[in-house]
Amino acid sequence: MSAFKHHDMLPTPDHDEQARQDFVASLRGHLSGRLMPGAYQIYERRVAPALRAELGREPDETEVRRAMTREPYYQFWSAMQRRSQEMLWESVIDPTERELPALIDRAKSRAKPAVKAPGAPKALKTSKEPRAARGRRRGSLRLDPSLPLPRYHAAVDIHLQPGAYHTDSTADDVAAGVIYDKGLDLYMGGALGAENGLMGETLVAYVKERHPALRPRRVLDMGCAIGNSTVVWARAFPEAEVHGIDVGAPVLRYAHARAEGFGAPVHFSQQNAEGTDFGSGSFDLVVSHIMLHETSKPALQRIFAECRRLLRPGGLMLHLEIPRGHTVFEQFMHNWESYNNNETFSRYMTHIDLAAEAVKGGFARSEVRVDEFAMQMSVAQMNYAENFIWKILAAER
Repeated sequence: MSAFKHHDMLPTPDHDEQARQDFVASLRGHLSGRLMPGAYQIYERRVAPALRAELGREPDETEVRRAMTREPYYQFWSAMQRRSQEMLWESVIDPTERELPALIDRAKSRAKPAVKAPGAPKALKTSKEPRAARGRRRGSLRLDPSLPLPRYHAAVDIHLQPGAYHTDSTADDVAAGVIYDKGLDLYMGGALGAENGLMGETLVAYVKERHPALRPRRVLDMGCAIGNSTVVWARAFPEAEVHGIDVGAPVLRYAHARAEGFGAPVHFSQQNAEGTDFGSGSFDLVVSHIMLHETSKPALQRIFAECRRLLRPGGLMLHLEIPRGHTVFEQFMHNWESYNNNETFSRYMTHIDLAAEAVKGGFARSEVRVDEFAMQMSVAQMNYAENFIWKILAAER
């Protein structure tokens, strides 16, 4: 049972809509918890021995893919996994479309434009932050309609989400954010918690364990989408000035309204992580949560170079990334997303040395480390493997 908490920037599904969402959640849990492990059994018992006998060695991922995609069991699981992803979005789109005018009005009532500093049209003036009538610090929203959308976002609808993160279907649209918020909960089987905040909570815990003396004055969350992790940082370090950037306008409108509803002061702006308008050395902490696999190899180096530029001396960069698998078969299963779920760059990330890419971006090798850890999740929430090993790329300036 998901612990996901309904809030007032989400539509309220009617009886039938809720039943559809419950069915999708149950179907995905069944596919992951009961059927997905069967693919591993078929591979170990039949496919792998046959490939070893044929090749006289261990197979590579291409050879595993060629053999497994001929297996009826895998074909059935794969087809159902694809259909469950489509059903996921369908189940959250209907209530969103019905309540969208009211959700847009609610978001507009919470929107507060950024205050601009003299001589820097796009930079936030932070010395005199606006405050709400009751004394609470407010966040802000700054959009840039002229921002070019990277091809790795424009080429496909990532995750099969119609319109992905960036498409406006009407004025002041927030639909992409609304759909993604509940869709993410269904995709992860409720594993990310009541507010989809587990990834942010994971990095916050990492900082407090590894860098207990760090008290960041300014924090930047790159590729923040709906701000589900950004809000976590604002709560963890209430004295800090927290920023979130993304290339998608509708998710940022939603993120701002959502954060304001939660009482979390975050400054959201529409920017590309490959090159921002923030000043050099202006952040103590730069983070991202499963952003890197949705970019490209050239973008990686530019993002790391930008992170280094933005960090003050002694500052910290942290990027949380999704599992890629340790065995050839785990890698094959995780890369289902690239071939079937419009995660086009994800499979190339499988063999990329993130530490080496950070060095190419300007960090010294001694400044960089990559840690692995396993989140506490049930197999019904893992989708593609029975062991879910996440990565954290860390670098100190």
